[in-house]
Amino acid sequence: MEEHATGLLLRDALLMLGFALVAVLAFRRAGLGATLGYLVAGALLGPSVLGLVDGAEEMAEVAELGIVMLLFVVGLELSPARLWRLKGAIFGLGLAQVTACGLAISATVLALAGYPLAAALAIGLPLGLSSTAQVLPMLQAGGRLRTPFGERAFAILLFQDLSIIPLITIVAALGAGAEEGPSGWMLGLLTVVAVVGLIAAGRLLIRPLFSLIGGLGERELFIVAALFTVLASAVTMEFLGLSAALGAFIAGVMLADTPYRHELEADIEPFRAILLGLFFVAVGMMLDLGVIAENPLFVIGFAALLIVVKTAIIMALGLALKMTWRAALALGLLLSQGGEFAFVLYTQAVQGQLISLEQSSLFGAIVTLSMATTPFLMIATRRIRQEPKSDDGGREEPHDESAGALVVGFGRFGQTVAQTLLAGGLTVTLIDKKTSQIDIAEEFGSKVYYGDGTRLDMLRQAGAQDAELIMFCIDEVPDAEFINSVADAFPKATIYVRGFDRTSVINLANSKAAYVMREVYESAITLARMALEDVGLNEREIDQAETTYRENDRKRMNVQIEGGDIYAAKEMTREQQRELRREK
Repeated sequence: MEEHATGLLLRDALLMLGFALVAVLAFRRAGLGATLGYLVAGALLGPSVLGLVDGAEEMAEVAELGIVMLLFVVGLELSPARLWRLKGAIFGLGLAQVTACGLAISATVLALAGYPLAAALAIGLPLGLSSTAQVLPMLQAGGRLRTPFGERAFAILLFQDLSIIPLITIVAALGAGAEEGPSGWMLGLLTVVAVVGLIAAGRLLIRPLFSLIGGLGERELFIVAALFTVLASAVTMEFLGLSAALGAFIAGVMLADTPYRHELEADIEPFRAILLGLFFVAVGMMLDLGVIAENPLFVIGFAALLIVVKTAIIMALGLALKMTWRAALALGLLLSQGGEFAFVLYTQAVQGQLISLEQSSLFGAIVTLSMATTPFLMIATRRIRQEPKSDDGGREEPHDESAGALVVGFGRFGQTVAQTLLAGGLTVTLIDKKTSQIDIAEEFGSKVYYGDGTRLDMLRQAGAQDAELIMFCIDEVPDAEFINSVADAFPKATIYVRGFDRTSVINLANSKAAYVMREVYESAITLARMALEDVGLNEREIDQAETTYRENDRKRMNVQIEGGDIYAAKEMTREQQRELRREK
């Protein structure tokens, strides 16, 4: 019996992963995003189509851990400095958008569908949210994430992510059995106490724990500690009758300004991506396509109405902020779809008996259809939205004028590189895996993040995809294969490497690194120049000596690179030395 159950579990897992893989690949190639692919894969597997996998509800409960981890990652993004810089857009524009769109769509549901007020709110408020999973990749692909337009869109999405927590509370309070729980003021007090307790635990326990693990250099322990932090915070809040998502979010916030932020994101990301994908597969399996087939005009009509209402409201908010009408229209269309969190809130509404499972499937289909239209809308309106070209070519400048650099390694070499780049006005992100080095840097006011910069996922979490420069200033010189993989993964960045000796330069000569610098090369030449000056040579003679050395060194290096061996220029070195003696 046990073997049979295990076999079924493996079969279901194989089917889900296989269908998800094919669907996501197809939807990605079509530019429609991974979320829609997962939903379609689930719909095909579910009872409405092929009926190959059962137990979608139980699967969704487990996969909701993906939502918990997503909220944790959102919390990690909220460093105090970033939150302060975007505070006006987040809590002004974001609050206005969520409130106006949510209430307007709720009123539309109330007027057109005739549902009770509580059900209309449970359906309409989630539809006011947009799809972070769909919009952010579109902004990144278009290179607009760091522009003023992109930052406004990001601020709205960020507030929408934050609003999940109060919306879950609102839906739970509207549902059946809400009167059995604690009163509103007691729930608020309990929430404040729990949040303060989690922050205190983070300061006193979690940060020292990560510091200890970082010193050991055990990545497996770091992953275990990261998962423990997320789950412990979520379980604590759930035990108190509060939102598990709130607990995960607070856990992320309390670690956002630590040196371990990027490492945590990199370690959590695979679990978050897989579980979130499985959650959407389970949601797709729960979609009742029979209900949709009975009401096709309602689904298509309401999806169109949702897009029109959200576009109009967001465009009006953009115009109020003195955006051009084209930029305001683009913002409205970009955020016009329903989002993935609507499925979470509809699941909560069904559990609270606010709406039926059929209604959840009906409006889930509306969300899915609205998400599918966004890429097509952006393509169809491209000429209308495009700003007229000005003298500078009509290009929208990034919000930060300076280029970004990612410096891996904050030892004596990396410190000099980073400080020089900062003096040149560049924004610099620093990564080091030595906790002692990080602690020393913080004493001098430098912010260094913990992590292994020779991991592609770590570089990606640190923002390598947007960096102009990636500079490896570490003792362990990366090999050519790794440098090439970094160049392929982040084509916008120019790569510089600190080499140890001539062998480092030879090994990386045919890599995609723009330049490999021997760590003591220039300082040794400078010291030699000082010595020549002290023994009485004039400036012309010193310059000639340096030029002769550099030319000879370059010739030998070319021969060694061609031969792939440091001994390839051995005879050449001896010949050069004999020539120098003859000249004397």
